[in-house]
Amino acid sequence: MKLSILGARVIDPSSGLDQVSDIHLEAGKIVAIGAAPAGFSAVESLDAKGLVAAPGLVDLNVSLREPGYSRKGTIASETRAAAAGGVTSLCCPPRTKPVLDTSAVAELILDRAREAGNTKVFPIGALSKGLDGEQLAELIALRDAGCVAFGNGLDSFRSTRTLCRALEYAATFDLTVIFHSQDRDLAEGGLAHEGATASFLGLPGIPETAETVALARDLLLVEQSGVRAHFSQLTSARGVALIAQAQARGLPVTADVALYQLILTDDALIDFSSLYHVQPPLRSRADREGLREAVKSGVVQAISSHHQPHERDAKLAPFGATEPGISSVELLLPLAMTLVEDGLLDLPTLLARLSSGPADALRLPAGKLAVGAPADLVLFDPSTSTVAGEHWLSKGENCPFLGHSLPGVVRYTLVDGRISHKG
Repeated sequence: MKLSILGARVIDPSSGLDQVSDIHLEAGKIVAIGAAPAGFSAVESLDAKGLVAAPGLVDLNVSLREPGYSRKGTIASETRAAAAGGVTSLCCPPRTKPVLDTSAVAELILDRAREAGNTKVFPIGALSKGLDGEQLAELIALRDAGCVAFGNGLDSFRSTRTLCRALEYAATFDLTVIFHSQDRDLAEGGLAHEGATASFLGLPGIPETAETVALARDLLLVEQSGVRAHFSQLTSARGVALIAQAQARGLPVTADVALYQLILTDDALIDFSSLYHVQPPLRSRADREGLREAVKSGVVQAISSHHQPHERDAKLAPFGATEPGISSVELLLPLAMTLVEDGLLDLPTLLARLSSGPADALRLPAGKLAVGAPADLVLFDPSTSTVAGEHWLSKGENCPFLGHSLPGVVRYTLVDGRISHKG
């Protein structure tokens, strides 16, 4: 279908474009920005005056829960929620049941994502069989089935030697490995950031060194193996400083941070609300400021939701017995807009961290507005507020931001030129 988007402020971080213009779409592609091509006659037009048109957001970590955990979420429900948050492309981690360590599981996820049609889905394959950290998964078969990168989540490899061999193998085939750097022994049994708040509440702590010790080791292994590496879910100021040093040495490393880590600190735990129980944990104000500065400077080039929906019962037990995670992809754009409201980032830089930055990190065909590119766009109103949870789509209601008024409203999300969400 031929569609024209008229009068929007068009922002494309990858090219530096920022101007009021029209966008013309045909056959799932962008065919012109500005004047319509000769002979182009739109079947439908969207009046976008007062709206911002940007590349569809790219979220590098959205747990879809399917297969295996449909009580928490399904591919249909969570991609629908993602589209409501302005997301057109997302990566799903390998912790499913069965684990995403075979091509059959990857193909199942991709088939169901295509059936749902809400967003594009790029699976992250397991680096080890069963995520047990002992035997390498069938990485080439997984790549051929559609996996764009490989990781083991917070499940550590049992042997550094085995991890090193896995990285060398991945480097041979130019595969990207995703690290969630947390030392298993230092983090074991911990529930909160090791600091004054955890001590006051009597909660067992996870020290900052759980991240930095593992991160230092992982960076040395990346340097030795030459593998392309992405470091996900960083939580500490010292952690992002290590990433900055590695980038300065020329290592091919990128990083992302969970959006909620840029907003919340461990002070949120003071009432023992399980909605703030996440792993890795919320850290100190100083850590939050360090993460914010790294996002501002570009050391951290991607902001992700790290969306983990849960059924209601998963958050009803005492704090230590609840399951960690926040359901937040549905609020990705409005929550991120608080960073503009706070003066940390200007709007084009924020959109870069939400689109072109994450797409470049994992080499995804997404995150830009250009003639010939897929027509994956978000149209949003920056001058109106979203009441979080007013029209909730995710199966997981474990979100501490419900009821909050947040800046910005997603009006349209388009995937391949087709409207997948209208708000």
